[in-house]
Amino acid sequence: TLRSPIMGASRRPRRRFVGKDGRCNVTFVNMSERGQRYLTDLFTTCVDIRWRWMLVVFTLSFLLSWLLFGFTFWLIAAAHGDLAPPASSSSSPSSVSSSLTPLAETEERCFQQVNSFMAAFLFSLETQTSIGYGFRSVTEACPLAVLAVVLQCIVGCIIDAFIIGAVMAKIAKPKKRNETLVFSDVAVVAMRDGKLCMMWRVGNLRKSHLVEAHVRAQILKPRLTPEGEFLPLDNADLNVGFDTGTDRIFLVSPVTIVHEINEESPFFEVDKHTLEEDKDMEVVVILEGMVEATAMTTQCRSSYLASEILWGHRFEPVLYERKNCYQVDYSYFNSTYEIPDTPTCSAKELAEKKYILGSRSSFCYENEVALQLSPSICYTSAAAAAAAAAAEQVPRLATANTSTTCCCEHVRHIAAANITYIK
Repeated sequence: TLRSPIMGASRRPRRRFVGKDGRCNVTFVNMSERGQRYLTDLFTTCVDIRWRWMLVVFTLSFLLSWLLFGFTFWLIAAAHGDLAPPASSSSSPSSVSSSLTPLAETEERCFQQVNSFMAAFLFSLETQTSIGYGFRSVTEACPLAVLAVVLQCIVGCIIDAFIIGAVMAKIAKPKKRNETLVFSDVAVVAMRDGKLCMMWRVGNLRKSHLVEAHVRAQILKPRLTPEGEFLPLDNADLNVGFDTGTDRIFLVSPVTIVHEINEESPFFEVDKHTLEEDKDMEVVVILEGMVEATAMTTQCRSSYLASEILWGHRFEPVLYERKNCYQVDYSYFNSTYEIPDTPTCSAKELAEKKYILGSRSSFCYENEVALQLSPSICYTSAAAAAAAAAAEQVPRLATANTSTTCCCEHVRHIAAANITYIK
């Protein structure tokens, strides 16, 4: 039997897509020509690989070049006859020196003091690293040997530029800057400025600023389209102030990022119970900016599962004013406290309730009156309202057409602090 992927996802919690440390839980398989594609962009590959492999590449690049040109010098010396013949056990040092003397006297060597492969390797090393012991050298007798030395100098400069450049780029990589950019362990949902909002914190542990810092957020959740297509990771943006510019932050002290849950929010119809039961939802938060010291762009990531979003909580304050400065106490960075009167309904239901209360609290048509009434008192005419005002039951009375009466039945259920009769 075939099992729907969305059914399998609902039976067990979905694995986290982005870890709390910012690493993406993604592996790539069955990639065609992967090695060739990586070698095509060799510099980026060297910058991205781990340090242990970078040290291997660093060592092998120099060692192989020394061996290659050492072998080349050894072949040139052997072809020119510069290598000393192996000494036999019966021969004496004097006989060997006498046998070499005619060669030295009749023809100049290509390399001085290069009479073995080890000597050729040492000559290659000394040439490329510019050690310059002065013991081994190339002569002008062999143009091929001179050309080999020139090629080694050029290749050595290329290797130095590439490898040292990759190492420096890896050292200056702003990835480690992320270790001093932190997100709160949890996110919260609470009322702010009369609106239901989702909030989380971000902080900078260094005194150096993050230039042009801005935040983004997305919600990841599997979705089944009306056409029957299953999207395992459907993403939707969470507005954190794109229109108003509040997504760009001045990250000197910890900042609370606010996502207003309105009609455009994916959480508009989500209440507390629905959020707690959701096992597939994940909110990915991203902080981007330029490192002040290097002007390189860095990105810090984290995520929140539904179990890490606390409904009806607020963050503890971390910024305190002292005598000469402001003090940030990071021991309260992840601390929250509960708000008992936080609505547990969705933002949609909350907006509907506010609309109903607002429509009941006041109503006015042309040439009619508008009333604001308490639950226990209702006046359906101007005369009744005037009588109540005379008895000091209302704070204010406005004159109106006495022949106009209230035509809305739901006025009897209005909850308001004062009672007014206004034209």
